[in-house]
Amino acid sequence: MSEENKLQVTITYGSSKTVFLGKPETVIVSINQFLSKQIPALNLAEKLTLNYSISELIDNFKEYIKLTEEGPRVWMQNRKLSDKDTVCLQLITAKIGYMTGNLTSPSLTLQDIHNSTNLKTKSISSRLSEVTKSGYVERDNTDQGTKYKITTQGIHWLTGILEKKLGSVKS
Repeated sequence: MSEENKLQVTITYGSSKTVFLGKPETVIVSINQFLSKQIPALNLAEKLTLNYSISELIDNFKEYIKLTEEGPRVWMQNRKLSDKDTVCLQLITAKIGYMTGNLTSPSLTLQDIHNSTNLKTKSISSRLSEVTKSGYVERDNTDQGTKYKITTQGIHWLTGILEKKLGSVKS
């Protein structure tokens, strides 16, 4: 490996100074091991942290959503979901749409959800009330009206639901 393809990282923690040099993937592993040994709380915090990246969301839900010209949509084909699952999945599409720059907000109004899913507004309203009480969705009153956004807990919950009902969702 030539010198220009090597990664060098120096970490100073307290009175300890360590230099890591080598292939980027090797250096990253070594840094993680160093930090886990030197700062055990980091390792514990990592075990407790749950935060979905855009790539994880896309990977987990690629079979169920599509980014279309009309906006992000639930795309179930011949599979059937409950209205509650469909509403939450539509909120996940909004989050993905926002994270990819296709939408200006990760939140949707009841009317937005209706327009995207064609579910009855009364059913959407009832399902939003249920999932908001469960902590799966956050409700926010804005100048544009009441908007709803999926929470991390909601993403985790829906991942489990879809995995049980349809298989193939990762968590």
